[in-house]
Amino acid sequence: MAPALTATDTSSPFVPLLLKEKGDEKKRPGDTPATPSVPTGRDCTTNGRLLLRYLLLALVVLYSVACAQPHSFQNGQDGRTTPTIAPTPTALATASPTATIAPLAPEAQRRPREPELAFPTIGFRRMVLLTHAGDGTDRLFLVLQPGRILVFPNDQGATTAELFLDIQDQVNDSGNEEGLLGLAFDPEYATNGLFYVYYSAANPRRSVVSRFSVLRSNANRADPSSEHLVLEIPQPFPNHNGGNILFGPDGFLYIGLGDGGGAGDPQGNGQNPGTLLGSILRIDPRSPGQGRSYSIPPDNPFAGAPGFREEIFAYGLRNPWRFSFDRQTGLLWAGDVGQNSFEEIDIILPGRNYGWNIMEGSHCYPPRVTGCDQRGLEPPIAEYPLTGGNCAIIGGYVYRGARLPSLSGAYIYGDYCSGRIWALWYDGRRVLENVLVMDSALEISSFGEDQAGELYILSFDGRIYRLKQPT
Repeated sequence: MAPALTATDTSSPFVPLLLKEKGDEKKRPGDTPATPSVPTGRDCTTNGRLLLRYLLLALVVLYSVACAQPHSFQNGQDGRTTPTIAPTPTALATASPTATIAPLAPEAQRRPREPELAFPTIGFRRMVLLTHAGDGTDRLFLVLQPGRILVFPNDQGATTAELFLDIQDQVNDSGNEEGLLGLAFDPEYATNGLFYVYYSAANPRRSVVSRFSVLRSNANRADPSSEHLVLEIPQPFPNHNGGNILFGPDGFLYIGLGDGGGAGDPQGNGQNPGTLLGSILRIDPRSPGQGRSYSIPPDNPFAGAPGFREEIFAYGLRNPWRFSFDRQTGLLWAGDVGQNSFEEIDIILPGRNYGWNIMEGSHCYPPRVTGCDQRGLEPPIAEYPLTGGNCAIIGGYVYRGARLPSLSGAYIYGDYCSGRIWALWYDGRRVLENVLVMDSALEISSFGEDQAGELYILSFDGRIYRLKQPT
């Protein structure tokens, strides 16, 4: 039987996982994009019909410009900045799914609330992911950065967590952003027992995506000798590893990779589609092909394109630490960690270039640049500045659970350093509202989701939290 782990181990010191690297430029305000001007039109005549025509045209133009401009939420009474809404992305040729927007909750239900312990006796150091197997067993799987995965029942009264997989001997967690970072269960896990992990390895430094299988004799224990290598990506630096992996509603595996590290993307990987770095990949690991342990989905945006890695789904990303699919609409949401000025939220669309390192958020990079060529770049749907204690966005999930109906349909995300959590409503074309729902002292490393769509908060204080229900 696998060892049961009962104590919360929070004693050893650690370095924050997602802080900016030393040597980065000092924080400076980014350049504000020029506000679109309203065309003035020609002089109106006294002819009534012509005047009416010009008035109608002016109203249409004014409405269009107003919808396209970034929308800035005002600072709160305490002076802290609320995330800014950036320009809406260009629509796909094939329309994206439109989210179903629940009626916005009364103000009293949307006020910032306190966190509460979700599992009072379960907690460990360096927790970086909490997820489920999608097999109907209502178990939760907890990923620890040094190289272990634990499993326990989704029950507030749970007192022990069993060791599901231990690959610490293979994992290199010497860098602050290295380690065992991702876990994804095969869509047919209930019948085939296969799952995938993303971890950092050394000599040479690289990111590894591998497949493992569960023991037939014990559903709570994986076979560490069953590893099957899927993909290896050389890493030039120990930071900006990305690390998230998940299966999409299309059955393909999505893999998040940072730009390879170093302040400002010194190798230019974000804008180089000939490398896998700085991208979200999309592969089929269940169908090997062309001498690889995976195949390229034929509808990948760069399949067969000269000069592009065919695995790439989208690129121009700095460090998409966490991303997720909305289980209702299928939209792919990502929180991309910024450099020194802005954190951003993106809707990831196939074949799009998200701008790094030409842009940081919706601003030219570096900040001293007064103008940059933004043609062909996909702007974020929202961003916030690194002020008021904010330092690194933690991407979350669109809430589809039942416990917090006032947050239904909202994208829940947070910031590692400030401990703040926001809820953002998006209708598939524009952001409708963005509100602060928690202001805490937590060091948020990741969000988690169970099979029912309920959300959890992992903190580097060694505890697992959830949002309190409003009173």
